[in-house]
Amino acid sequence: MLFNSHVFLLFFAAFLLLYWLARANLRTRNALIVAASYVFYGWWDARFLALILLSTALDYGVGLALARTPQPGPRKRWLALSLVGNLGILGFFKYFNFFAGSAEAALARLGLSVPLPALNVVLPVGISFYTFQTMGYAIDVYRGALPPTRNLLNFMAYVAFFPQLVAGPIERGRDLLPQFERPLHLGRARLDEGLWLMLWGMFKKVVVADNLAPVVDLAYQGDPGGAPAVILGTLAFALQIYGDFSGYSDIARGAAAMLGFDLMVNFNLPYTATNLREFWQRWHISLSTWLRDYLYISLGGNRRGPGRTCVNLVITMLLGGLWHGAAWNFVLWGLWHSAGLAAHRAFRNRRLPPRANPKPARPPRVATRVASWAATFGFVLYGWLLFRARSLDQIAALTRSLGDWTAPPWLGSALVNVTAFALPLVLMELWQHRQGSLLAPLRLPRWRRAVLQAALLLAIVMFWTKDQPPFLYFQF
Repeated sequence: MLFNSHVFLLFFAAFLLLYWLARANLRTRNALIVAASYVFYGWWDARFLALILLSTALDYGVGLALARTPQPGPRKRWLALSLVGNLGILGFFKYFNFFAGSAEAALARLGLSVPLPALNVVLPVGISFYTFQTMGYAIDVYRGALPPTRNLLNFMAYVAFFPQLVAGPIERGRDLLPQFERPLHLGRARLDEGLWLMLWGMFKKVVVADNLAPVVDLAYQGDPGGAPAVILGTLAFALQIYGDFSGYSDIARGAAAMLGFDLMVNFNLPYTATNLREFWQRWHISLSTWLRDYLYISLGGNRRGPGRTCVNLVITMLLGGLWHGAAWNFVLWGLWHSAGLAAHRAFRNRRLPPRANPKPARPPRVATRVASWAATFGFVLYGWLLFRARSLDQIAALTRSLGDWTAPPWLGSALVNVTAFALPLVLMELWQHRQGSLLAPLRLPRWRRAVLQAALLLAIVMFWTKDQPPFLYFQF
């Protein structure tokens, strides 16, 4: 069930009515959330429900086992069961064919013809998100950062909570689980926030992302059209994937707010970042912090010297790239960002040697900030080229075409299209950045906010297409 579908609007309206009637009883409310979440997820394919039930049962049981096991050795084995189980499910459905095909190609280069089996399986929607969420819960319980829940119904609601089930944010147990144990408090401010987030998220998806997709396809399907086409197409993709994914996150946060729940901010104006480290503090925050807390720090983080820190960065970002999909372009995208983060770290440490009594740092000049922003955005933009390309050959062809400044005949109309649909997003985010708040529109006088929301709603209705393109991150 897609957020940008009429079915979801009917589903959510009916659910809100039942939810309001059940608001006084915690158990009834959470049972309703679980039932609605399973209907929401099973709408794609009812067979997917078996996997989410398996992940739920696995980590609920592991959490209880860890609670009654004080010995370090058995505790490690219980944690290993969670890791092997979750990663095994993810690997089977998402990576088996990739690794089998890569191994077969490598053997062929050695002159060995060894046909390996391929699986004809459908990738379950959202599997990368909820497996990381349940696995993070088990790790937190193992570390003693979170007491295990004994309430199975609440844990089922935590794993399957439909606003964020399919494409995040990847919530931590310590943040989301307690919310299923508290009474419902819905005030005017929370409802206003939920309505704004859902409208703005839908605008970013339906109006911005979906209307930039044709320009991206022009640049990335067929022969490269020269540097102007590749640059414009990649810029359009940067805005498309941001509008699409952050739009989903906003709708998820808005829907949750209207149910009385708080979800973490997953995107915080990432294209305003002036260095790559800041970009990853603003982009897909739930994944970047998950990788930092559960992988990078577990590998040793930056505590074992510069060389080991670089290795840890490469491993973390490489696996972060693979998390997005089983393809070599995602591997290169992860390596590209790991190289950039390592270079930024080395440059920062060289510029700022430790001092006994450091002087307060002066704020950078405007020209320096603009140059830093441009360099960061250019680096991220080439990363999106790696991400969007569908093969190593296409990456090579697109990169070579950056030296050819021949413009294709469709470039002018495509530029107008990108400008028209990107401008509202850019202006809104510049205003939010200047105000220092993603909820700056809620500070407007009531009549101005009503006009703004009416304009967003009108644009959504005008550009809502019948084919209802799915969100890009559903494939990851």
